[in-house]
Amino acid sequence: MAEVYDRWHKSRPSEDDKPCGEHSSKTRKLVPTSEHGVGKRWQVRYRDAAGVQRKENFAKKFDADTRASAVQAELDAGTYVDKTKRRQDFRTFAEEWRTSATHRERTEGNVERALRLHVYPTFGSQPPGSIRRSDVRAWVKDRSEILAPISLRTPWNALAAVMNAAVADGIITSNPCHGVELPEPRRAEVVPLEPLVVKALMGAASERYTAPVRLDATTGLRGGELFGLEDHHVDLDAMEAVVEQQLIGPDKGVPYLGPPKTDKSYRTARLAPSTAEAIKLHREMFPPREIEIEDRTDPRNPRWRKARLLFLSEVNAPVRRGSWAKAWARIVKRANKLLGEWGSPLRVPAGTTLHDLRHFFASVLIKHGATVKKVQRLLGHAKPSITWDLYVHLWEDDEDETAGIIEAVLT
Repeated sequence: MAEVYDRWHKSRPSEDDKPCGEHSSKTRKLVPTSEHGVGKRWQVRYRDAAGVQRKENFAKKFDADTRASAVQAELDAGTYVDKTKRRQDFRTFAEEWRTSATHRERTEGNVERALRLHVYPTFGSQPPGSIRRSDVRAWVKDRSEILAPISLRTPWNALAAVMNAAVADGIITSNPCHGVELPEPRRAEVVPLEPLVVKALMGAASERYTAPVRLDATTGLRGGELFGLEDHHVDLDAMEAVVEQQLIGPDKGVPYLGPPKTDKSYRTARLAPSTAEAIKLHREMFPPREIEIEDRTDPRNPRWRKARLLFLSEVNAPVRRGSWAKAWARIVKRANKLLGEWGSPLRVPAGTTLHDLRHFFASVLIKHGATVKKVQRLLGHAKPSITWDLYVHLWEDDEDETAGIIEAVLT
């Protein structure tokens, strides 16, 4: 219960106490306390939602009564927020949110950098409640001058998420990010690799990496899904590979096993006969061996365990991004040499990565009539809209036959 107390006068005076000569009246005897005349006279006392006693002082009784009513209403409604938290600066609140929120390790690093480099310099010292939509709009304009539209997404998402948390905690009533438009990123159209280039890449891979490169080109697995496969995930009798985890290589530290990218990424990929034969040969040449690795597929129960990863590096360890980049560079170099020996003018496009084999897989499906939903399912995209945005141009007809179609219908 929020109640108002007179700090300057005793609430339970005794008969022998001398009355206050300044505030007593004929009808009311007030007895001064030891704090008479010191500080603000009126005090609001209450216990917050956690049961902690709070005290707030006011010079005027009207202000104290108003505050007591407001506090009681918030307590009754379950929306009470401590004043000190309302006055907390953005950086302090955001750091509390960041360190308590659940992120993937790589995402956590990206969020920390985005806040530190792009958000805190502008909003760090301000209370969240003082940040207006016009401030956010000005910030977007400023950051757009140094960040590409796609790069602006990470600090923007971090800012919006912190503000959403402030709304949820009752610190602010609405998110000032709502209604602010971001510059639209210009996504370059995916240009699938030519089949001959893919054949050259598969032919140029070393014996250790022949199977994973072919598997990627024929199933469209993500790199992490590919190198996160354990021996029991691939069944050559059933001609399928089960995706239920991925190998994650953090910026710092050692690789570990984590859950797939999205819920839709849990899937089973069918194996082509040539891929199954390549995996069979790989098992003979590089028998899977047990290694110790941290398993974070269940974030609530991370643990170290033994795993028989199907594809390991040259030192029989989980494939790191750095070592794979070097191996891939050698594959590309040899593939270009092969293309030249075959008399082809084609070359592996600059900047080609393992992920381009995933795009190639998608393009083959689309060329042979696969629907958006089917491509989404096989690639493990979270939503069909992601698949459509990436590959819409591949579904377009080579010729516009609209006029002929309409003519046929009307006649």
